[in-house]
Amino acid sequence: MKKEIVNKLMNSVMNCDTEGAVKTAEEALKAGVDPVEAIEEGLAKGIKIIGDRFGAGEAFLTELMIAAQAMKQAMAILEPAISKRAKTAKKALAKVMIGTVEGDIHDIGKTIVTTMLTVEGFDVIDLGVDIPVETFIKKTKQEKPDIIGMSALMTITMLKMADVIKALKKEGLRRKVKVMVGGAPTSKEWAEIIKRADKDLLP
Repeated sequence: MKKEIVNKLMNSVMNCDTEGAVKTAEEALKAGVDPVEAIEEGLAKGIKIIGDRFGAGEAFLTELMIAAQAMKQAMAILEPAISKRAKTAKKALAKVMIGTVEGDIHDIGKTIVTTMLTVEGFDVIDLGVDIPVETFIKKTKQEKPDIIGMSALMTITMLKMADVIKALKKEGLRRKVKVMVGGAPTSKEWAEIIKRADKDLLP
């Protein structure tokens, strides 16, 4: 029964069925399905499949956008249960501040990461999307996070990640935080490259 519900969540996203995704998310909670499993094995798998189809030229951008909206609305149903669980946890493992860099308004991947970190016991501050370098620096000074996460979906905007690292270095904050980067165009190689951003070694 629970496996069927999880599969329905995956198929709802794959089929761009927002109403179906929301109803199935509600059904999942009533049936006692682990909300984290519902996201990881259902919603996230569905968006990955249609994302792969889009990358292969087998799906249109509008389909990907509608699927993302279906996932987002279904996650809104599941997140309160995850937040409730997180509140019963002990002291936060670390404080994580996360945001999508300037010029980019995509947040599905960031939302998934934020949710997963929260349920695992991290104190997460979500800055939102289209966040300029200055805001990352200002919030770092105010919130004093242990980790800064940056997300981007486009190769053009991911260059802003390097700008944030340079600014952290300039403000004397770089050694005080760890930095994570993520998003479709990023890779382990890209992470290694921008680690050297404060030395102006970008290609």
